[in-house]
Amino acid sequence: MHTSTITVNVSLDQDKVPDQIEWKATDSTAAEFQKARAMMISFWDGADKSALRVDLWTKEMMVDEMADFFYQTMSAMADTYLRATQQQELSDDLKNFAKEFYHKFRKSQEQQNS
Repeated sequence: MHTSTITVNVSLDQDKVPDQIEWKATDSTAAEFQKARAMMISFWDGADKSALRVDLWTKEMMVDEMADFFYQTMSAMADTYLRATQQQELSDDLKNFAKEFYHKFRKSQEQQNS
């Protein structure tokens, strides 16, 4: 059996706020650690029937980047859900929600900047 390992290093400041996030995967083509400004990791606990999550972002993460990150993550979740369940309508609903979320974010940014 092949084992793949993903390593995540999080450097914290004196207030325990993430200062730097970097990751590396054994099956990746990248030889060095890759930097990231945010991460979301979810695990499904089948025994408890609950999701366990780790959501972190660095001080460098900008609000517009966070909106992009959420939009892309929700869209990718819709793709994953479709592959796993073949539920096209529900996948489309999630993608449409992601688009609406992003549109509302952009609109709120325009209003703040006017």
